[in-house]
Amino acid sequence: MGRGRAQDDARPDHRALVAALARPECYGPAVHEVRVVETHISWVFLTGERAYKVKKPVKLPFVDFSTLELRKRFCDEELRLNRRLAPELYLGVVPIGGSPQAPRIGATPPFEYAIEMRQFPDDARLDRQVEAGSLPAGALLEFADRLAQFHDRQPPLAPPAGAATDSVAAAVTNVDELEPYLPDEHERVAKLRAWTKREGEAILPTLERRAAGGAHRECHGDLHLENLLLTDGRVVAFDALEFDRKLREIDVASETSFLVMDLLAHGRADLAYAFLTRYLETGGDYDGLAVLRFYLVNRALVRAKVRALKAAQQYAEHGRDAPAPYLDLAAELAAPGSPLLVVTHGLSGSGKTHVTTELIGRLPALRVRSDLERKRLLGLSADARTASPVGGGSYDPGASEQTYGRLADIARTALEHGFNLIVDAAFLRRPEREQFRGVALRSGARFAILDCTAPEAELRRRIEARAARGRDASEATTAVLDWQLETQEPLDAGELAHSERVDTSAGIDYGALAGRLARS
Repeated sequence: MGRGRAQDDARPDHRALVAALARPECYGPAVHEVRVVETHISWVFLTGERAYKVKKPVKLPFVDFSTLELRKRFCDEELRLNRRLAPELYLGVVPIGGSPQAPRIGATPPFEYAIEMRQFPDDARLDRQVEAGSLPAGALLEFADRLAQFHDRQPPLAPPAGAATDSVAAAVTNVDELEPYLPDEHERVAKLRAWTKREGEAILPTLERRAAGGAHRECHGDLHLENLLLTDGRVVAFDALEFDRKLREIDVASETSFLVMDLLAHGRADLAYAFLTRYLETGGDYDGLAVLRFYLVNRALVRAKVRALKAAQQYAEHGRDAPAPYLDLAAELAAPGSPLLVVTHGLSGSGKTHVTTELIGRLPALRVRSDLERKRLLGLSADARTASPVGGGSYDPGASEQTYGRLADIARTALEHGFNLIVDAAFLRRPEREQFRGVALRSGARFAILDCTAPEAELRRRIEARAARGRDASEATTAVLDWQLETQEPLDAGELAHSERVDTSAGIDYGALAGRLARS
């Protein structure tokens, strides 16, 4: 449930309560040991199978738990918010009766309240899992699916007038508040303040447009690695931000950026890009890439400030909570290099999606798939079947032009904001390839073609096997392959000069392939 260091900021009756709740006899004969964890706004009592979280009677600039009525209200709110994403952890709000010197969990009338949770081991937290190298990528990708679906289910909110301007101002203020804690980093912090102000003003119209378009939802609000855990093979988010609705009623891109940033800060760009790619492929919010870098830098600076405050208040864990990694990351994110655009080229069944999946974390790069965006444009789920004839229906020239237009828009947004991108599509027509080469050129990006090939017999075998499984977004059949073989426009000499050919029927050194593409 986390760790902390004692701090005597309680009222006399609460000091007595904390001392009493640290005794096993308060919880019944099954409890033999109690561990107390303290944060700046709560105490958590760990009994082995259950954890009881009691809010401190504090009144601070950002939180008011000063009365029993307020503490009860925020306990109920914390329960409501967290049951959306972690119903298996949050069991209820329980009264504490008796007296501070002899409390009884569950007794009435209550003089205090606690949130009752299932206890989990400290090493289940995702920061510990990532540091130990034991986080399964599949569990993180499954969480990306659930997070995208969770965001989609939340009703759009209309933020108050001027909210976008206020959020930019708050980001600048955060840098101002960080500076006194880092006196040796004055120059770097000053550059980050200037970048935050400049970038925030540049994206202000986009922030306002996204708010008007429904991007603001009631989110978790504090989605970093320490508030995620691995339990029963699943990633679960807990400790949603209950005490300030402004901090959780935010652009969904701001929420997603927090976890992406924290993975990057822990040296796992591979997991960060894999998570973000899956989130975007599931939810389709590629427009969020226009504001994501601003949020990434801001979240890194917020985390640096939190760590600096922990160190100042003696909550830091013996060096684990140094702000330097987050400050370093913020500086790196604020100065991206020339991005890379990779487009695939290959017949159905040539292994484009398999190869690009391996490259996401190695380049690293985001990916967008034509099969998914084609369905999204039609308002269909990824596994829906349109029964379109070969070269017709959702695959006729008009629909294909619309799909490639959507992919080009996504590519422009990604590249203009410094993100590497892989576009997974057939690109069998030369004008389509030239269109994307032009997008890269105008965005100041590098460009490469990933040319995937395999023997025709192998292509047919893969297509038939994929159709039998019926779970892929692709609707290609062997009849589609016959049509592609007749109508394709092979790469010309100029295109071959900046392409990487991959025979997907043979072994592939993905690290070497990523290295060659990165040097394009």
